[in-house]
Amino acid sequence: MAYPQLTREPGGIALAAQIRGGALSPLEAVDAAIARIEALDGPLNAVVVRDFDRARAMAKAMDGLDIKDSQPLFGVPMTVKESFNIAGLPTTFGHLQFKDHIARQDSIVVQRLKAAGAIIIGKTNVPPDLADLQSNNPVYGRTNNPHDHSRVAGGSSGGGAVAVASGMVPLEYGSDIGSSIRNPAHFNGIYGHKTSFGLVSRRGHTHPLAGHNDVHDGPLSVVGPLARTAEDIALLLELTATFPLRRKGKALKDCRMLAVTEHPVSEVDVAVSGPIETALAVLSSAGVIVDRSSDLLPDLAQQHAEYLRLLNVAMARGRPSADGKTMALADYYQLLDVQARNEYAWAALFEHYDFVLAPPLAMLAYPHDATPIAERRITINGRDSAFADTLAWAGIATFPNLPSTVVPVGGTGNLPCGMQVMGPRWGDYDCIAAAGAIGQLLHG
Repeated sequence: MAYPQLTREPGGIALAAQIRGGALSPLEAVDAAIARIEALDGPLNAVVVRDFDRARAMAKAMDGLDIKDSQPLFGVPMTVKESFNIAGLPTTFGHLQFKDHIARQDSIVVQRLKAAGAIIIGKTNVPPDLADLQSNNPVYGRTNNPHDHSRVAGGSSGGGAVAVASGMVPLEYGSDIGSSIRNPAHFNGIYGHKTSFGLVSRRGHTHPLAGHNDVHDGPLSVVGPLARTAEDIALLLELTATFPLRRKGKALKDCRMLAVTEHPVSEVDVAVSGPIETALAVLSSAGVIVDRSSDLLPDLAQQHAEYLRLLNVAMARGRPSADGKTMALADYYQLLDVQARNEYAWAALFEHYDFVLAPPLAMLAYPHDATPIAERRITINGRDSAFADTLAWAGIATFPNLPSTVVPVGGTGNLPCGMQVMGPRWGDYDCIAAAGAIGQLLHG
């Protein structure tokens, strides 16, 4: 099962091996990445904050140094999402009023990536407030999908997914609350991992409205990696996770999986369901048990309604919603109780299943659309639908705080399609390994 691929550039681990083996210097690796950005990024507009001079200086300083075991990414160039603070660079969250907001120190994720030897050569595009499934803002403009420039790159980690998919860089770090890692991975044909809530520090992934102050992280939102291989995803997580996790290491053929391909809130377009059904058939043929229904599955319609309530609170940080109302503190705590019960229900399901497989979204990359997301419409299987309903496929993993890895499974025409591989909370590495095994089974 081939899927649309744009590059044969080596991934992060492979590039690090070249540097470690002496085939390439850090400066040569950085210069090559800069050359790719300068050659490819014009019509894509993905790497919108460029830090080339400092990257070259860092690479030159690495030349001839002994590589420590703690530096598996020694000399490897990469990017991070614009919303991560990097000292000396702007963090705008896509707002003109913050174009001169210059971070004073690196975020925790950036600190850990640098400690591992990575060289951050720039930051990638986002929508305003990270609040859309496309990356377009008045500061940096619009990012285009590399498979079809008339279509969206995804969001809010859209610029990063494009930089990876097109081969400009091998690695990226993004964030996710409404599929902001998963939908760009799906739209661009790469791997992306939504981490278990609380696994990776979000300190320094901070809205400029907070100034230079640390703020409470709040519910639902996580940060996580994007790459072209599952192995790179796992390494990035190892380098940034706050604490270690155990791995089951179960072979794919010994797994029992539940495929959730229908949702009471969001119909899935055939352009997505087709490649996923083909992938499920390949898994079944390989001996994997794939169930199509389970009484253990929580009420997805109710879960989605509660997810939207908590999502709105998290995004507004307690400010009044569009109707002018503010959630009472007692109601907020009751909602957190609902979330906890939902997480426990999923935990019970995962006592019987190793993984849950689901679409990342109801559609493939869609044409650019400046309509506000709350008013936007989308055509699914020839029928007009509310765009916001597609967030049901984001909340399926987000509300219960679960990890989810998107694996490319095929495509329709020139547009790629992904599939979510969800597991129990703290089962991140197993999700990533299963996604990698599925990718290997499908694509060789």
